Amino acid sequence: MLRTPFFFTVLAFVTACALAIGVAIVTAISIERRSIEAVSALLETEGFSWAEVDADGLQVILQGIAPDEASRFMAESRAGSLVDAGRVVNQVDIRVTDVAPVPRFSLDMLRNGDGIQIIGLVPGENGGEEVAEAIEAIADGAEVTDMVETADFPPPDTWISALGYGLRALRELPRSKVTVFADRVEVEAISDSVEQQAELLEDLQRGQPAGVEVVLDISAPRPVFSPFQLRAVLDAQGLRFDSCAADTARAQERILAAARRGGAEGEIDCPIGLGVPSPSWAGAVETALAALVEMGGGTLSFSDATVTLIAAPDTEQDEFDRVIGELDADLPEVFTLDGVLPEANDARTGPARFFATLDPETGVRLRGRLPEDAVGDSVAAFAVSLFGRERTDLATRSVPDLPQGWSVRAMAGLRALSALHDGQLTLEPDALRIRGRTGDQSLRASLARQLGEALGTGADFQLDIVYDEALDPIASLPTPEECVARIVAVQEDDKIVFEPGSIEITDEAGEILDRIAEILPDCMHVPMEIGGHTDSQGREEMNLGLSQSRADAVLNGLLARGVLVTNLTARGYGENRPIADNDSEDGRELNRRIEFRLQAEVDARDTAEAQAEALAARAEAFGLRPVPRPDDLGPPADTADDQDEE
Repeated sequence: MLRTPFFFTVLAFVTACALAIGVAIVTAISIERRSIEAVSALLETEGFSWAEVDADGLQVILQGIAPDEASRFMAESRAGSLVDAGRVVNQVDIRVTDVAPVPRFSLDMLRNGDGIQIIGLVPGENGGEEVAEAIEAIADGAEVTDMVETADFPPPDTWISALGYGLRALRELPRSKVTVFADRVEVEAISDSVEQQAELLEDLQRGQPAGVEVVLDISAPRPVFSPFQLRAVLDAQGLRFDSCAADTARAQERILAAARRGGAEGEIDCPIGLGVPSPSWAGAVETALAALVEMGGGTLSFSDATVTLIAAPDTEQDEFDRVIGELDADLPEVFTLDGVLPEANDARTGPARFFATLDPETGVRLRGRLPEDAVGDSVAAFAVSLFGRERTDLATRSVPDLPQGWSVRAMAGLRALSALHDGQLTLEPDALRIRGRTGDQSLRASLARQLGEALGTGADFQLDIVYDEALDPIASLPTPEECVARIVAVQEDDKIVFEPGSIEITDEAGEILDRIAEILPDCMHVPMEIGGHTDSQGREEMNLGLSQSRADAVLNGLLARGVLVTNLTARGYGENRPIADNDSEDGRELNRRIEFRLQAEVDARDTAEAQAEALAARAEAFGLRPVPRPDDLGPPADTADDQDEE
């Protein structure tokens, strides 16, 4: 009976222990499961899907293969943010790869007066020696600092064409920085003038490689204006500018906006330059233009810090005094104001007048009144010196009592008139008017500055000068492509032929050269090559020499016809560039030819071929398969603009 309670006591103790152990196991399993689920969900959300999560009691075990050490560390860190970091056991391995990442090839080239510096990483197949040789040729004896490294990886598809374009840009820009990537070429340069800037941009925008982004940033130095001038006229035709200047782009915007508010229409040329008398230039111009509009008419002139406002002759004295007084108070302190109210003309007496009419064919006709004696004679002599005695028709009247400064104003007007293609000068006591045509877009501003200096800032003059593109010696020139097209058109009808084995120009070939000689004077700005070609009959060395001699004969023939040939070069190609099959007579006749080609196209083709040959040689040396030359490095020989020669 005593054993029964003891038995039940032991049984209860054992049962309690079993239950405790079971609860502990269940609790541990639950904790492990919740830890695995929570950490797995977090890592999946954070992008670590490669990670595998397991648990051993309170420990959370990370397994799997991470792409790199950084990912392995980040996965451990993220798991430690959810559970105690001391419970995280990191058993993640790092993926091992034998393939090194392909580097991003680039080449920086800096060229200035001290030489050329190059630095970068280029493909081993066309790096190092080839780049150095190209840079040495561009440097032309100047110092070259070479810090280029190579990597033994094949070049990207567009690397060669991008590099060729970058070297071309470096060759044409003596002050530049050119950065070449496989898919992008960045060009920064400084030109000598606005005109050169436009020419360089036009040239570099042609022949850009396909699949390569080109960024051109070519700046031009700002001109120095002395004096810094602006001249605006408001009359019945509206507000117009004879000259304008701004010191910054923001100032230019403000001046043009003020002009639009005053009623100015059309394009206003207001160049940005150096030499401004005050940082308040734009504000002063805005204020003065508003005063001119408020007065209802007149002429506003700025010459550095001197401001002159000439009212229209019919302006009321009270209105004039009010506007001038307010303007004088509103202008910045550095500016000084001179207000002029002309006296109204007496219509009964009529003002004295002097006229000069310029015709490009016949010369200049002078009519009207000039001072008596030596003063009037000096005006006539000045006109003869400007236009020539045979081209000066003088029929003026010498009278006394002309307004003071008449001869000075007449000579200043004649000098301005001589700069025009055609036009007319009208001189009256209170006005000097010049109208005409020109092929120089900047002439109007230049004449306004010239007349302001000669007559003074308070002088009243009007310029009605029209720019005619047909008279512009630059704008009217044919493009390089048009020059070649004109010569091609001449040779489409008749070929330049030679007798078999001869280098003498025949009479028929001479007539073709006569027609080409009429075209070339308009194409002096276009470098071109005269290429001589033969068929394959005869020895290769003989054909090469014959083609060179024939190209030289064409060049000398043009020189004998009075053509300046400084932009032309002669080159013989022999039988190496056929455009037809040499197995037939017709094909051989096509191959015997003289070609006129743009030198830029020839240079691009030669560069492309030289690079292709260098790559092929390196590939052969290393037992590699040559990389095909990209089509955008230059036209292949078999797509040349075909011209015929025998």
